[in-house]
Amino acid sequence: MLLDIRNLKIEATSYPPGEPPRHVVLVDDVSVAVEKGRVLGLIGESGAGKSTIGLSAMAYGRGGVRLTGGQILLNGRDIRGAGPGALRALRGKEVTYVAQSAAAAFNPAKKLMEQVIETTLLHGVMGRAEAEVRAVELFRKLGLPNPETFGNRYPHQVSGGQLQRAMTAMALCPKPDLVIFDEPTTALDVTTQIDVLVAIKQAIRDTGVAALYITHDLAVVAQVADDILVLRHGKKVEYGTTDQIINAPREPYTKALVSVRSIEHHEKPQANAVLSVQNVTARYKGTTFDVLKNVTVDLAPGQTLAVVGESGSGKSTLARVITGLLPATAGRITFAGRALSPALAARSKDDLRELQMIYQMADTAMNPRQTVGTIIGRPLEFYFGLKGEAKRQRIQELLDQIEMGKGFADRYPAELSGGQKQRVCIARALAAKPKLIICDEVTSALDPLVADGILKLLLDLQAREGVAYLFITHDLATVKAIADRIAVMYRGQVVRYGGKTDVLTPPFDDYTDLLLSSVPEMRLGWLEEVLATRKMASAGN
Repeated sequence: MLLDIRNLKIEATSYPPGEPPRHVVLVDDVSVAVEKGRVLGLIGESGAGKSTIGLSAMAYGRGGVRLTGGQILLNGRDIRGAGPGALRALRGKEVTYVAQSAAAAFNPAKKLMEQVIETTLLHGVMGRAEAEVRAVELFRKLGLPNPETFGNRYPHQVSGGQLQRAMTAMALCPKPDLVIFDEPTTALDVTTQIDVLVAIKQAIRDTGVAALYITHDLAVVAQVADDILVLRHGKKVEYGTTDQIINAPREPYTKALVSVRSIEHHEKPQANAVLSVQNVTARYKGTTFDVLKNVTVDLAPGQTLAVVGESGSGKSTLARVITGLLPATAGRITFAGRALSPALAARSKDDLRELQMIYQMADTAMNPRQTVGTIIGRPLEFYFGLKGEAKRQRIQELLDQIEMGKGFADRYPAELSGGQKQRVCIARALAAKPKLIICDEVTSALDPLVADGILKLLLDLQAREGVAYLFITHDLATVKAIADRIAVMYRGQVVRYGGKTDVLTPPFDDYTDLLLSSVPEMRLGWLEEVLATRKMASAGN
C-alpha cells in the first residue's frame, strides 16, 4: 500500500484576541488507503476536513493544526513522527501538492519554467535540461498554449486557468509517488477542465502515481477517482468505490450530495436597464491588444445577467471595467440613469455604494483580524454614518438576512466555514443598499449543497430587495439555475446574447455548443464519451 492512513486525529487551536484559546477537532478517527496507480476522491462540504486530510499525507498541518493521533504510512513508513530533514526530503519528491489557488502559489517575480522545475532540481531528480524537456511535455499534455515557450512567461502574463495547469505540471514534474490534488479544476472553465482531467488521468495511468483528489464536485470526481471517501464535520460518512457511491449511496448525507438538483428559476421579462454597457473596448496598461472588444450588454433591476465563457474570455475584465478598476478605452457605461466615469477615482460616493462586488475567494476578501460584525459594519459607517446601537442592530438584521443569526457577529473569519464566509461577504455587499451586485464566481469554491444554499439565498434577497446581479461564472448549471439573461464571451467578445431560454435553445454556434457539451455529468464514463464524440466530429471534419 502506497499511502495508508489509520485512525487519524487532527486538532486545531485558535487564539482570539482577549479570549481564552479555542480547541477544535478537525478530523476524528479517519482511515483511508491508496494503492499505487489509483485515485481516492475526498468529498464533503466546506469544513469537512478534506484539505486537512490531504495535507496530512505530507505530515503537514496549517498554522495551529496538530496531528494528534493515528498513523500516516507512506511507502510503509510512518511519517507522522518524521523529523524536519526527512519531511523536507519527501515533500516535493515522493509526494507533491496542487493547491486550489494557483495565483497565491507562484512567485510573481520569477518565470514559470523556473518555478515548475524548481523542486525537481532541488531534490536532484534530474538535471536542468531533462527537467525543462519534461516540463514542456507536461505543458503540452495539459493543453497550455505554445508549450515550447510557455515557461518564459511570468505568472501575471497568463490566465488563472493556465496558471492552475502550470501548477499541475509543477507537481508532476519530479515524477512523485503520490500527488495531492486540492480542488485543481475549481478555477477552470468547463472546456479547460476536460483537458486537465484527461491529463491527470493519463499521468496517473502512464506513471503509476497514486493520487488524492479533493473536490466538492461529485461530477468531476466521478471521472477520475477509483474510490471515494465522503466526509462531514471531520468524520467519515461513507467510503466505497466510485460506482457504489455515485449509483448506490447508503448514507442519507451521501444521498443528498448525489441528488442535489438545480434551482427552478423562471426567466423574467426584460425591462428598462439599470446597467447599460455600450460598445465597450478595453486593454491593460502596457499591452498592445484589446481584452474587451465592442462589448454591449444590458441588465434590468431585479434581474440576473450571467456572463459565461472560458478562462481568459474577458468575463472578469468586464467586471473590472464596470467597477472602474480598468478604464475603458472606448464605449460608454450607464448606471442608474447616469453615465459612469471610466476611472474609479472620479466616481461619486453614490456610484461606489450602489455598485457592489462579491469575490470568488471569500478567504482573501476579508480581514482575518476583524470580527464578522466589524467587517459588515464598515460600509454601514462609511456610507450611512451609522454608529453605536443603530449600527449594531443593522448588523444583526443583515446577519438574519443571510441566515446566520445570533452569535456570529463576534466570530473571526477563521472560525467560519467556506459557505459562511461567502454569506458574510454577501451581507457586507447588502449593507451598502446597492442596486447592482457583481458576483464573480461566488459559488465555484463551494460544495454542491452549500452552493445551492448560497444561490437560493441570493435569489431570495433579489426578490425582497430588487437588487440586480451580474453573475460571472464558468458553471453552466449555475447559469441555468439563476439567470434571466446570458452573455457568452469568447476572446473578449460577446458571441451569443439574450434571454436564458433563447441562448440555451439550439441551434448553437460552435463555441456555445462546446461549452454546453463540456458540463460534467455525474456518471461514470462521461469523460470518455465526450472525448470519443469529439474525436469522431474532428475526424468528420
